[in-house]
Formats: sequence, structure tokens, C-alpha cells
Amino acid sequence: MEQIIATVRGLDGALVLTPGPDGDFPEVAWGDAFFYYAPDGRIPHHTQPYGTIVTKNYPDDTACDLDPPGRWRVNIHVDRATFKELTGEEPHTLAHPRDHTSTDTVLPHPLYGTLGWICVVNPGERTADTVLQLLRDAHDAARTRATRRQELRGPDSGTGLTS
Repeated sequence: MEQIIATVRGLDGALVLTPGPDGDFPEVAWGDAFFYYAPDGRIPHHTQPYGTIVTKNYPDDTACDLDPPGRWRVNIHVDRATFKELTGEEPHTLAHPRDHTSTDTVLPHPLYGTLGWICVVNPGERTADTVLQLLRDAHDAARTRATRRQELRGPDSGTGLTS
């Protein structure tokens, strides 16, 4: 888990949030990690993280059985082609049941698979390199989206200047 967090922290413009008891985040998020493209170091408004690490079950997300010690899951948003390549299915038409308690296996996210999210519980020898590459790709995609949004707003956006 620390290797993944360190790798993402090393990406240009990455913001990695790791909430704990000393911050303003809800207790349920403590111990987890959230990955954003944010070169200014601030959480982007109206933007979801492109990747997360969760270290426990959430009330509506228990399929991976993350509560036992040592279990955690990395979640990554991927494009449609990558999703299909990794899972064999289109995100919007998931039909095959999966054992989400499996470790070191790339699977559709149990809740957000239909939105293009994949997950791996306890990445290991089979999936670690894939996970790191998918996070790099997701970071690049987030940077592209942020650049496009900035270009649409124009050079004076956010400055308070008007023409």
C-alpha cells in the first residue's frame, strides 16, 4: 500500500490525501487514500478522485470483506477499452458474478464497476505492476480533463477579471 501511495505522490501534479484523526475528514475515511490531479495542492471542486485505497468496509460496500486485518483495496477509474481488456465486459453491461473477496485479481468495482472503476484487493505479484500503470494512466487522464476544463474557462478564469 505504501509503495502505491509513494508512486502516486511522485506523479507531477498529484495530490494524495490520507485522512487521519488530526484532520477535517470523517472518521470512516481515516486510513484510506484519495488520489487527485491537483497541481495547486487543493482538492479540485466537483471532481472525484481518479483512484483510492480503502482499508475497511464501508456501510454500503462490504463485498470485498476488508475488515479483517491486512486486507485493503485499490480502486481505479479506467477508460472503457481498458475496462473491457481487464474484465472481458463493458462497464455498462456487467453480467458475470465475481468473487470480490479474491486477492491479487483485477475485478470490476463491486459498486462502481458500471461507471468504469476496477479494483484489486491486496495487489501482489500478479497485479502490482498493472495497478501502478493503471494509476499512472488515470493520473494522465485526470490531467487531460483538468487542462481541457481550464482551456474552456479561458485564461482569466478564476481571477475575477471581466472583459
